[in-house]
Amino acid sequence: MARLARVSPVDIPQHIIQRGNNRQVCFGNEIDMKAYLHWLKLFSTKYQVDIHAWVLMTNHVHLLCTPQEESAISRMMQSVGRMYVRYYNRNYRRSGTLWEGSFKSSLVQNELYMLELYRYIDTTQLGLVWLKVPIVGLVILLMLWVSKVIYKHLILNIWL
Repeated sequence: MARLARVSPVDIPQHIIQRGNNRQVCFGNEIDMKAYLHWLKLFSTKYQVDIHAWVLMTNHVHLLCTPQEESAISRMMQSVGRMYVRYYNRNYRRSGTLWEGSFKSSLVQNELYMLELYRYIDTTQLGLVWLKVPIVGLVILLMLWVSKVIYKHLILNIWL
């Protein structure tokens, strides 16, 4: 049976989650994160997807984004995935899939949920880091990758 087409309406924000296969590590170091973010920026621009917030965890990614064209998020994620998996497999001398199937997405249809997602994306990593990584230097490194959110900017530029 064919997979159902993904619903991705233009100008409706979406929460995107992409997990590592079997929850394996997808970002081994800061260089890996920079590579992923490079391609995310490149392809979000190419496919006209506004990225509002993001967090890269060691084994998964959260994005809060809004497509400006039909199917833009799918094209962006497919392109980022192709480039990053090729990079990751080459650098870690491995083969095969890195991601656990295709990405998960949910529509963000009200302001309260949008603000809650911003808060979640900006704080979820900090809680997980402190629980799992007691090394101070690594905690600081991972905290650098939490997206910067200005709630006033969010309200003025997205919802008004």
